[in-house]
Amino acid sequence: MTPLHRSDIPTATRIVVKVGSSSISGANTGQIEPLVDAIAAAHGRGAEVVLVSSGAIATGMPYLDLEERPNDLATQQAAASVGQNLLIYRYQQSLHRFDIIAGQVLLTAGDLENATHRSNAQRAMERLLGLRILPIVNENDTVATHEIRFGDNDRLAALVAELVGAELLVLLSDVDALYTKPPHLPGAERIEVVPHGDALAGVEIGSVGAAGVGTGGAETKVSAARIAAEAGTSVLITATALVADALEGRDVGTWFEPAPARHTAGDARLLA
Repeated sequence: MTPLHRSDIPTATRIVVKVGSSSISGANTGQIEPLVDAIAAAHGRGAEVVLVSSGAIATGMPYLDLEERPNDLATQQAAASVGQNLLIYRYQQSLHRFDIIAGQVLLTAGDLENATHRSNAQRAMERLLGLRILPIVNENDTVATHEIRFGDNDRLAALVAELVGAELLVLLSDVDALYTKPPHLPGAERIEVVPHGDALAGVEIGSVGAAGVGTGGAETKVSAARIAAEAGTSVLITATALVADALEGRDVGTWFEPAPARHTAGDARLLA
């Protein structure tokens, strides 16, 4: 299949969208509705969409009277247990406006490393998409341990894009694009396109996530973009507030050109 170009986004048939914790929790909970609006518009024109959403721990924190992200694993698991339920509820409440039903998919790194588990996850995702259900994917923080974590949901999103053979991966955050240096520094310039295989020599990439509730930053997004692009998936990095523009193919964010040949983790569509 021919790699997707930015101008082709409105015709993309399978898209993975990833949103970070700081974009849809706390003071930014209100961004869920415009995010759902944009996803529903893509869904309405026939695209199959998978949403990879962080935010379980951040959403659960207030209900455990926590002001900061907990450091110990047990409390992280407890916050995730409470928050995942609330997070899916908020998404479904917003999706009801479009008569779209969400399906929750919780994964651990082990699920994608084990061939049998990966095949099962692949089959379930294919069936959900075939039924026009919106899979909402997150790491299974309630049972994951430090040894078997993805590390960040940007990487999870890249692996899910490969798993389902997505044409496009959209990585959303608080920053509108990748810059030549941290965007708050003088002289920072937006990088519009990253050709496949470009090492981004001379670019200063930060590694700290925003707002203290997430685990990713520009570094994790670039790493995830490279994983997906190597599998032949086009990648766009931009801000959550620009998701509608992104899914309409407008000139926002940073576009990572994919490898010329596409592949999936086991040719997902053939295993449905």
